Amino acid sequence: MTTGLTQADATELAEMIRLGKVSSVEVVQAHLDRIEALNPRLNAIVTLADGSLEAARAADEELAAGGEVGPLHGVPFTVKDSYDTAGVLTQRGSPIFAGRIPDTDATAVARMKQAGGIVLAKTNLPEFSYWIESDNLLTGRTNNPWDLDRSPGGSSGGESASIAVGMSPLGLATDLSISIRGPAADTGVVSFKPSHGRVPMTGIWPRAPRRDWHAGPMARTIRDLALAYSLLAGPDGADGSSTLPPEFDTGVGTDPGRPLRVGWLVDSGLGPTDPEVAATVEAAADALRTTGAQVDAVSIPALERDNPLDLWNKLSVMEVKPAFQEVTAGHEDQMFSYSKVVESLPDTPMEDYIRAEQGVGRLRDGFAAFFHSYDLLLLPVTTIPAHEHQLGDFTLNGQTVGAFHVSSTTVPFNLTGLPALSMRFGTSGDGMPIAVQLAASWYAESTILHSAALLESLSPVRGQYPDL
Repeated sequence: MTTGLTQADATELAEMIRLGKVSSVEVVQAHLDRIEALNPRLNAIVTLADGSLEAARAADEELAAGGEVGPLHGVPFTVKDSYDTAGVLTQRGSPIFAGRIPDTDATAVARMKQAGGIVLAKTNLPEFSYWIESDNLLTGRTNNPWDLDRSPGGSSGGESASIAVGMSPLGLATDLSISIRGPAADTGVVSFKPSHGRVPMTGIWPRAPRRDWHAGPMARTIRDLALAYSLLAGPDGADGSSTLPPEFDTGVGTDPGRPLRVGWLVDSGLGPTDPEVAATVEAAADALRTTGAQVDAVSIPALERDNPLDLWNKLSVMEVKPAFQEVTAGHEDQMFSYSKVVESLPDTPMEDYIRAEQGVGRLRDGFAAFFHSYDLLLLPVTTIPAHEHQLGDFTLNGQTVGAFHVSSTTVPFNLTGLPALSMRFGTSGDGMPIAVQLAASWYAESTILHSAALLESLSPVRGQYPDL
């Protein structure tokens, strides 16, 4: 029974608890046992939340007394260590914040708890959440459960590794350029970056560059993503970027009255992509076609004119460096190597910065034109499957690219604030998961979740997870 509990998704666990088939204490203990058994090899969990078993006992007592319960009543969840958690260490992957314990929860954490969820643990990340791998001087490096010599991605790599092996059924992550979707792709789980501002960033650090940061859920099933999103979305009266009510949705639901219109691509100016990744995207396009959807190979001229990764690099240097300098001054000896690299990068000339801003505007216009004709865009999540630790420059299809090229297909949706989802749909020749990315127009979250549920039902790798 214990193994079954750590393989079930959050929706099933919540139902089992409500029906009295299992207690919350049993569910929480099963996940704690799983953490004890597996985390030494992964280093995905960095802090256990004191009081999780006590909270589970209280949840069981409340249910027994006939109290009204929320949709996650008694279900444990994990939280990336960039979210404030009241009374639980929140150290942001840096010795500079070692021992930090917040007094209040981030809005997203509070909403999960209001729905009955129980904070189980905090998960690893790179220092300040700014890198494509989850490694830092304070809590160390996280390993990919499919291959311990590879990375589970960043910056939400601890979250993705935890969910992939059943140490957690559901988690909270953040995304600056790849950090929700890339780690999910690297470990074979699912994740969702809603439109910018749909989930308040209150109580999450850092916030710079503010317009690029997103918060969202990570899980094993699309239905869990949909459930978590329904709980997290909506303004909190504190985050000025989060203003639309949760029921505001411009997307296509379960019965649009016409075929779903899907465009798919594997390049369109985004640079080289691993052939197995490209083949997986095409296989997903073929699968959607079998549902009656209109599926076309497409290109997006705006992506070919303005390389999103180049734009992001020019803009982020000017916005990230001041955020680093604010907290690292006087603590230079405690900084991780990548943080030092960021602080040493030359400033973007103002003329180039303005041109990059104009490029982002053209990207937004280009996507607006695309989504006028199509409901959904299907493309790679990462340009390669999960890579080895300490990735540097690498060669792909005969072209040498920098490490951050893995995010060239995710960055466009941070620059523009569009919603995007990552889900596994294939396997590489050496056994690593390969995911596809679904994107839609602003606030069309229902289109993505509906389409992802369709694709999940057709997935050749549904329910396959690493066996440590």
